[in-house]
Amino acid sequence: MTERWVIHLPVTAPDLLRARILARAAARVLARLTARVEPGGVTVSAEDQQGVRHWVFCDRPLPGGGRCALPTDHLSPCVRRVRPGI
Repeated sequence: MTERWVIHLPVTAPDLLRARILARAAARVLARLTARVEPGGVTVSAEDQQGVRHWVFCDRPLPGGGRCALPTDHLSPCVRRVRPGI
């Protein structure tokens, strides 16, 4: 099996909502550059509580395969791809 490495890139935001927004934007941009980005695994944490992580994407398994690409706290039905404006 090929060895894989995970990049931990500390980026700060003033609150949890803005941290999630920034993390979603960064994951989506990076996913366009390489197929190796796993947006569903993106989490954010308080600087002094890095063991307490908050999910950024829903990532629920969907019928027929794939996972939900919407934010973790979405109220609409899960979808595979995010439509513009979501």
